[in-house]
Amino acid sequence: MIKERNVTFAVVMVKSRVLESVAERDDAIKKFDQVFEGLPVVLLAEKKEGAPSCFGRKDITQFLSGIRVSQIPWKQYTYN
Repeated sequence: MIKERNVTFAVVMVKSRVLESVAERDDAIKKFDQVFEGLPVVLLAEKKEGAPSCFGRKDITQFLSGIRVSQIPWKQYTYN
């Protein structure tokens, strides 16, 4: 979870194929909405070139486009 500009949100790293498929992307958002109840969820994938690609709330994805993936304070969660 990240708090920036008074907005707390979750960034979830996914495989690039998840963002390429509307069905997989929507399914992932639904699942992670349950994990991070009440928080906006943004899906992030690294393209083959290493550049990040995001899906989620526009203001959050714009913020993430201006930072490097390595700047995100990643935490690992177990989800069944």
